[in-house]
Amino acid sequence: MNLPSLLAIAALIAAVVAIVRARRTAKRLVRLSEAYWELRYEVAQVRARVARLEPAPSAEPPDTDAHAAGSTTTFVSLSSLKRP
Repeated sequence: MNLPSLLAIAALIAAVVAIVRARRTAKRLVRLSEAYWELRYEVAQVRARVARLEPAPSAEPPDTDAHAAGSTTTFVSLSSLKRP
């Protein structure tokens, strides 16, 4: 074999190796992208849960006496609301 044919074979082998590595890298990129978006979705869900559990901080401290006097919650059973 002469030098040009050896170089062509080496280039072909290098091209095949490069294509295989590029495909692996593309598959890995897809998996990482999916994992990223799943994680972002989960973070948004956790933030929403935390926002529901913790009241929003206000600039003024709450007035406990006025709040307690103004909002009294009592239990009313449904059976007492039925009309005879």
